[in-house]
Amino acid sequence: GLGWVDVGLALGFYLVSGLGVTVGFHRYFTHGSFKANRPLRIALAVAGSLALQGGVISWVADHRRHHAFSDKEGDPHSPWLFGTGPVALVKGFWHSHMGWLLDRDKTNARRFAPDLLADRDIKRVDDAFIWLTVVSLGLPALIGGLATWSWWGALTALFWAGLVRVAVLHHVTWSINSICHIFGDRPFAARDRSANVWWLAVLSFGESWHNLHHADPTCARHGVKRGQVDISARIIWAFEKLGWATSVRWPTQRRLERLSRGR
Repeated sequence: GLGWVDVGLALGFYLVSGLGVTVGFHRYFTHGSFKANRPLRIALAVAGSLALQGGVISWVADHRRHHAFSDKEGDPHSPWLFGTGPVALVKGFWHSHMGWLLDRDKTNARRFAPDLLADRDIKRVDDAFIWLTVVSLGLPALIGGLATWSWWGALTALFWAGLVRVAVLHHVTWSINSICHIFGDRPFAARDRSANVWWLAVLSFGESWHNLHHADPTCARHGVKRGQVDISARIIWAFEKLGWATSVRWPTQRRLERLSRGR
């Protein structure tokens, strides 16, 4: 069954692990959209690892490689590698969504993430990924069991707040690679086929405003237009107000006008 304890735990762990990926793995570690103090850096690395999308170093290396060769040969997960026809796009969609994880050449972390390999704190978090996997699945079960004082409560929490939460978050992240490189609006000039997909914005914490991100990868905010929800950007804003994050690269009107199509 699904109880309120399961719902609360699933939402809580989705927020922590999801924002760990979007704010931590992506906007901070991959693109350096802001600077973070040491406790925040470690916390973001741990939180992102709880999403079970791989260790922080391999995740960052893959994503930096994606930007270096976006939608071209060398991109680990472009949907356009097989052509533009219907059959090729179906094959490309599968490849970009999750097929690349099953059959791919491993990204060279020494080339794409040497800064993280040299960072002792981040290397320790990366080395502890297997234990963080246990925490990500085991902690919801423990809390669910204690909250309901039953083994059944532990099992349902493991299922909903552990397995289902991880699966949903994986597919949301993979959708940025697949859906947001095929469908959607492209108001900014990017060198690839990245696009904005509004209906993924809340679940992805703002990552689906993908066109601006590829036009200006280090920008801390992806949803820059009125009505574009970007929860990750609000979290970075809160970190800045608390003094935990500095040198945040917020968008400027001049830069947005330059990036807009037709300007």
